[in-house]
Amino acid sequence: MGRKQQSQSLLTGAVTLMITTVIVQLIGIFYKIPITGIIGTVGRGYFTSAYELYTPIYAISMAGLNVAVSKMVSERMAIGHYSEVREVRAVARKIYLLTGTAGTILMLLLAYPYTHTRIASEEAMLSVVCIAPSILFCCMMSSYRGYYEGLRNMKPTGFSQVIEAIGKLVFGIVLAIVVKSYCLNNFEAGKPIFGTVIKQYEDALSLATMFSTAAAILGVTLGSLFGLLYLIIRYHTVGDGLTEEMIRSSPPAESHRELGSKLVKFALPVLTSTLLLNLTNLIDSVTIQNRLFAAIDKAPDLIMKMYEAEVTGSHIRLIDLKDFLYGAYGTALDFKNLVPTIVMTLGLSSLPVLSGAWATKDQAKIDSTVHTVLKTSMLLSFPAGFCMAVLAHPVLEFFYIGSNAEASITISDDYIIIFGVFAFLLAVSSPITNMLQAVNRPDMPMKSTLVAAVVKIAMNFFLVGTPSINIKGAPIGTIVFYAIIVAMNLGVLLKTTKVRLNILDTVIRPLLAGIVAGAVCYLGYHGMLHILPQVETASRFGPNFWAMLVGAVLAILAWVVCILLFRVVSRENLRTLPKGEKLVKLLEKFGCLR
Repeated sequence: MGRKQQSQSLLTGAVTLMITTVIVQLIGIFYKIPITGIIGTVGRGYFTSAYELYTPIYAISMAGLNVAVSKMVSERMAIGHYSEVREVRAVARKIYLLTGTAGTILMLLLAYPYTHTRIASEEAMLSVVCIAPSILFCCMMSSYRGYYEGLRNMKPTGFSQVIEAIGKLVFGIVLAIVVKSYCLNNFEAGKPIFGTVIKQYEDALSLATMFSTAAAILGVTLGSLFGLLYLIIRYHTVGDGLTEEMIRSSPPAESHRELGSKLVKFALPVLTSTLLLNLTNLIDSVTIQNRLFAAIDKAPDLIMKMYEAEVTGSHIRLIDLKDFLYGAYGTALDFKNLVPTIVMTLGLSSLPVLSGAWATKDQAKIDSTVHTVLKTSMLLSFPAGFCMAVLAHPVLEFFYIGSNAEASITISDDYIIIFGVFAFLLAVSSPITNMLQAVNRPDMPMKSTLVAAVVKIAMNFFLVGTPSINIKGAPIGTIVFYAIIVAMNLGVLLKTTKVRLNILDTVIRPLLAGIVAGAVCYLGYHGMLHILPQVETASRFGPNFWAMLVGAVLAILAWVVCILLFRVVSRENLRTLPKGEKLVKLLEKFGCLR
């Protein structure tokens, strides 16, 4: 562990995480989309329900410690207290072991009441049980990730995420296929399915869906285990970059009790805001499903008529209609998080940089960091979101055509369009929260989340419970939720840091680039549809696919041209990137820099 520490700049660290995050998201697509094809839309309802219990309990188990560890490590690195850096990690590991174990036990205890009473989906219980151990593994992973992020080394976090995703992909798909085949083969042979004798195909398919969904979600747990093993091996072989000389030259470390107290003290408001967010999502899930059930009960004929083609194509029972519609919404949620997850890396990378600048009172660095994070978030989220909205239907068709989820494409694409248009709100929310935590205002996300949660739940209650709107009301509440959070948090961040936001540079120029990219994507896609010969039989690699590909490529090219034409990127931004100096010299020749 004697190799000298080499920290990364804000954008270098962010780029590292963005690359690995894109890989993880692509792996996630090749996990959830084939999984949905295997388990069907009803199975996705079970899958999503299990995740929505898992997420808040995982957040409680994390207790905001990941942020606290990163902040405390980065602050001590900035002032040269190297001996305390490792002590922070040692204390965090003990706390994570305790909270991770408690979280796993809590989820196992809540599995029955949650699935049997709260969401009225008893079939989801097995999925909840299978994902529970992942809480412990993920908590232990975070003790390493937060530590390395505080050292401004994002590679361990990124690589472990990729390994975790690959494990989830391989084990999840293989296990789901094997279990579903076993169930249906037993039915066809007249044998019991896991001890239960089934006479009707619909009942056999329902039972196969339950077990194959649990098998798929077990892949999540196995993936987290392999991610943890990678981090353990890496730490004991490569180390953390701190030399023995650095440790000896630093002041004596505080006691474990004092460091633990500081970790917990900082983590509490982070925990509260994160808990509120995840509890909101849980209450949101329960409210949506309960109100959807009430809407179906109130006007079953109306809702069946609204989705007649989709329901007929899926061969589902009326009793499964609620899970079918919620599963279609869950499919859209996969795409909703694509852009925010990539932009979120800016927040993770900015936290140690801004924490160090805040600790040393470096106002110029504070101003630069806030502007860079906000502008880059907008620059990425506007074009990506608009293009996602334009290509919602062909993307869903490419992945789900010919699968059990094909019939729900026309339901899911409307939600993806909404999430795409407003992707910038969802994307910028997390980086702003991270920056508030870096400047010792972790209380503000808690307050804004509480206000937004009340509004969101109220909107769900009235909109989803209205039969003529039903599940279509869910994404509307989500957009309003994030709009409130961003408005409140951004105002406090700018006031606390005394940063005067340059609206033209931070918002307007990225927005113009995004609008042009989205328009070019639309024209390219629909233009190619008119040019390409149409076929009668729908195909994954039919005209829609090639038109989508052309539209996406043209949009990227248009976006790059707009960045240069509108001079969105400055010399200072580029210099922080890998090979930044070479990029600056090249673009200066063409007069594309401010």
